[in-house]
Amino acid sequence: MTRYLGIDFGTRRIGVALSDELGLTAQPLPTLEPSTDEEALGAIRRLIDEYGVREVIVGLPKNMNGSLGPAAEQALAFARRLEEGVPVKVTMWDERLTSRAAERLLIEADLSRTKRKGRVDQMAAALILQGFLDRCHRQRERSL
Repeated sequence: MTRYLGIDFGTRRIGVALSDELGLTAQPLPTLEPSTDEEALGAIRRLIDEYGVREVIVGLPKNMNGSLGPAAEQALAFARRLEEGVPVKVTMWDERLTSRAAERLLIEADLSRTKRKGRVDQMAAALILQGFLDRCHRQRERSL
């Protein structure tokens, strides 16, 4: 059984999601609000150990034209630091429009603006991870 950890990296908050043991579905975990990158890395290391995570999926917020802006560069730098500090594979995943989709889902669920603020990062991480998991399953089905 394999678990994956999805990350929606932000400079103030980090959304985190975890797959089930079969690697089929993504569930959001509480949002991290670290003061420093070191604190963030430590929290992610603890999640990897606690849940037996095999691979970490970090959202890469590309611009709509596919180019990398400042947010993408920050996510890449964070992923490199994470890769150096954890014993699992770190994979980047194109997350264009994920935060908007998460916001839309939370609005449709009729959550207040205050409640949405704390959950949009969680939902974005779950959407990032679910996209990755879905692609893995499509690839496995094609190879059968």
